[in-house]
Amino acid sequence: MEKQRSSTLKKSSIEEHFGNVLKQLRNEKGISQEELGFESGYHRTYISMLERGKKSPSLKTIFQLAKALDVEPSYIMERLQILTTDSFDKRNPRISVKK
Repeated sequence: MEKQRSSTLKKSSIEEHFGNVLKQLRNEKGISQEELGFESGYHRTYISMLERGKKSPSLKTIFQLAKALDVEPSYIMERLQILTTDSFDKRNPRISVKK
């Protein structure tokens, strides 16, 4: 019974959150998975796996996707951070970097 309850309360993984951000950005640009794959140099099935949270992107992948989506890689990460804020441990202070 406890095992079943924990599965229904499962939080989304960082990969699933990344996939949601990627799909939102792709839809905002109005392009298909195939078009994003072509523009970024990745196969459409890999784009699909990223969007479904089945794969975790490398830094190189994030940069290539950002270029294809005409956004900064940091913008993707900012949107990802917004989605995952509830997943972070609220007891740990965030480090702020001043320029």
